[in-house]
Amino acid sequence: MNTSSQTPPSTSDGGLTAPVVAASGLTLATPAFSPLYQQIKTLILTSLQEGEWKPGDVIPSEQDLAGRYRVSQGTVRKAIDELAADNLVVRRQGKGTFVATHAERHIQYRFLRLQPDTGEEVRAERKIVECKRVRASADVARLLSLRSADPVVFVRRVLAFQGQPTILEDIWLPGSPFKGLTLEALSSDQGPMYAFFESEFGVRMVRAKEKIKAESASGESAALLGVASGHPLLTVERISYTYHDVPMELRRGTYRTDQHHYRNELS
Repeated sequence: MNTSSQTPPSTSDGGLTAPVVAASGLTLATPAFSPLYQQIKTLILTSLQEGEWKPGDVIPSEQDLAGRYRVSQGTVRKAIDELAADNLVVRRQGKGTFVATHAERHIQYRFLRLQPDTGEEVRAERKIVECKRVRASADVARLLSLRSADPVVFVRRVLAFQGQPTILEDIWLPGSPFKGLTLEALSSDQGPMYAFFESEFGVRMVRAKEKIKAESASGESAALLGVASGHPLLTVERISYTYHDVPMELRRGTYRTDQHHYRNELS
């Protein structure tokens, strides 16, 4: 692309701006009337997606980013404020701004909302029941923005708390980003699954949306969770996304709630 005639954007956040021209000379493909800080946010997201700064890494200072993108520090600060609010980066006083990672304790269980009724935090015991490559059904393909029969990795696992099976999860992952994922690798890793996806496959889940329903246990779910047929269960369907809202996981969980509850905070 020829960018020789392009000019740097205005440093004002209030008005309409010209497209951002990165230090590399590439023009950011954003709407012509996008606020400047949103354009900078998108540029930073692109660098995160491409792995320029990996989970746990410190990103350049606001001053350095301002020079890189040829905008004011205030514009960069506003972009980073939004990234921090989205839990994509973490500010640490006196140390800088770091790419958020699921390896950090306060983040690793951000998507797990099932809590014990006693309020005590108990570490989950995990068993990988199955991990195999399959062809995506029409339903799975639609939710993961794939084509029917595209390759996906199917994972089934059971989470137990104090020896009691409590969560049964069926997970579908796009085949290409997770090429090489095996039952042995999943079973041998003792950390959070999303942290494993970060370190081994360079995929970070940054947000998720869920759909919750009640159902009765039957067949295989009853057997794996150790309950009688007809036992009340909670089902949660979650789609998790990486940067730029790309769907990277479909997870259907079945939860026992006789000693646990689903907890969420609304604001």
